[in-house]
Amino acid sequence: MIPLRDHNPSGTFPYVTISLIVLNSLLFLYEVSLGPYLERFLLRYGLVPFLVTHVGSIPELSFTDVAPTFLTSMFLHGGWLHLIGNMWYLWIFGDNVEDRMGHGRFLVFYIVCGIIAGLVHYGLNPHSKLPTVGASGAIAGVLGAYLLCFPRARVDLLIIFFLFINVVSVPAAFVLFFWFIIQFFNGMLSLGVATAQTGGVAWWAHIGGFVAGFLFARICPRAKRSRQTVYRVWFDR
Repeated sequence: MIPLRDHNPSGTFPYVTISLIVLNSLLFLYEVSLGPYLERFLLRYGLVPFLVTHVGSIPELSFTDVAPTFLTSMFLHGGWLHLIGNMWYLWIFGDNVEDRMGHGRFLVFYIVCGIIAGLVHYGLNPHSKLPTVGASGAIAGVLGAYLLCFPRARVDLLIIFFLFINVVSVPAAFVLFFWFIIQFFNGMLSLGVATAQTGGVAWWAHIGGFVAGFLFARICPRAKRSRQTVYRVWFDR
């Protein structure tokens, strides 16, 4: 199932959402340009749990070297599909959450969710030597907020099952809850095979970001009475 778009008009221009998409894309192009130096770059700016755990026992490594990676890793990606998938979800769901929170609060919200996602991943994989990169944790926070704020918004899904291809419109709650269940199921499976060398998808970072976004959206004040909110009030009558 691939979400194509949501039927949820935003009342403001999504400056932050678009800026994040542009920034992530530009940084990925920079990664591609590094060639053989890319691995060193990812080890320096990606989140490497092993380095965080042993920061006190490696002489040339300080806290100021590893702490920023909880932020910098959010803006790096491991491949074109990784980047496109993340930015596509941010494009579909980010504008409405930004509209509801306001530009400044949305940016803070996005970063905080990404950092919490990184902390959750680190807590469950403290000895992993592989760099973790990607905006997935922060975007998962956006999805969690969207689920809370706009569960009835319609989302067009592309369904591909062998030769069967169709587009259906379903409530956002269905799409996002199904997404969360997949992350949780894979996260539980990953616990049984986690070692110091395992890599792959940071499922628990997704889960941590999603839960954080859902909870923070409950306490974040609404920026204004957006057009989307007016529509919900009208349809809920």
